[in-house]
Amino acid sequence: MIRGPVAEIDLSAIARNLRYIRQIAGGTPVIGVVKADAYGHGAIEVSRRLVKEGISYLAVAYTGEAAELRNAGMDIPIIVLFDRGNVEDIFDFSLIPVVYSRDTALSVSREARKRGAVVKVHVKVDTGMGRLGLYGDHIVDDLIAISEMPGLELTGLLSHFSEADLSDRSYAISQLESFNAIREAVSKKIGRRLFSHVANSAAVLSFKESYLDAVRPGLMLYGYSPFHADNAHGAEREARTISISGGAALLPAMMIKSRILSVRSVASGTPISYGRTFVTKRASRIGVIPVGYADGYSRLFSNNAEVIVRGRRVPVAGRVCMDLTMVDLTDVRDAEENDEVVLLGRQGDEVVTADELARRAKTISYEILTSLGSKSRKVYLGKS
Repeated sequence: MIRGPVAEIDLSAIARNLRYIRQIAGGTPVIGVVKADAYGHGAIEVSRRLVKEGISYLAVAYTGEAAELRNAGMDIPIIVLFDRGNVEDIFDFSLIPVVYSRDTALSVSREARKRGAVVKVHVKVDTGMGRLGLYGDHIVDDLIAISEMPGLELTGLLSHFSEADLSDRSYAISQLESFNAIREAVSKKIGRRLFSHVANSAAVLSFKESYLDAVRPGLMLYGYSPFHADNAHGAEREARTISISGGAALLPAMMIKSRILSVRSVASGTPISYGRTFVTKRASRIGVIPVGYADGYSRLFSNNAEVIVRGRRVPVAGRVCMDLTMVDLTDVRDAEENDEVVLLGRQGDEVVTADELARRAKTISYEILTSLGSKSRKVYLGKS
């Protein structure tokens, strides 16, 4: 048996989600965020489909991710959001680095001079995220200094919103106002406008003023909204009314599947798994699934999640183990060994979403997708 679950990735769903983003954003160019292996969906195949769909840019976290895409034949502009090491890769793979300090700019400038080259760079400014980017009272001076460094062509400016759901937009508005003030001041001093982008998925759905020169969605591409169902902003709800061919606005692209390894018939009062946190209250049928926390299925799902077997939801029974998880099959009398189990996705009329699993684990859908996707063997649907 090959270890771990199977992730079925529907590339046609990703293409459809891109079309939805374009409907909302109009003619604004789209930067597709494919960092972290495309949120666990597989960066190479996802990027191939996005390129086929005519996306304007791709964005990754580190140069190593970009190198993999280049080696796979991607010749689209690729923005590297965070990296300051491996400066050589920027030139070897024709990448667009995001510079977030004078020091990072100097390191790129030195390499450019050594090669007799000129590289286009984008600069990140910190408008309230408190993570990376130029900050303080000298942001404009720093930008001017970077624009004058030999070997650098300052072409882009970006920032990042700190509130993922934007349900209270006041802080996001403040960030955008700060960003626009910086953009205008720099444009006047250097005599040209910079290609500017700040809109993540939440902003695409609810904050049209932030679209600027490009939008930068990540989670939306993979079929999920960053808004929690119980506090979705009215603008996001309004945006979601845009549909494609009459269907749902966003389609989750990932399904996580496994199969029942064993079915055990046990008496009432039988403890299941470590710590005896689940004890049967009746004669029961317990299914064993060959998936555990080593495969990205969180231990927080112990007695706290459901999977789908033969079109019915069944509860996780006891603690999730490193390699195995038990489920209570008592109410699915026809369930057998080797039956398909859906841990994430749809089977029949039932569905388990990343949002549901995130609520149960007190986390966010981003973590669910990257954890399960990165540990699963991938099968791609909808390549054509």
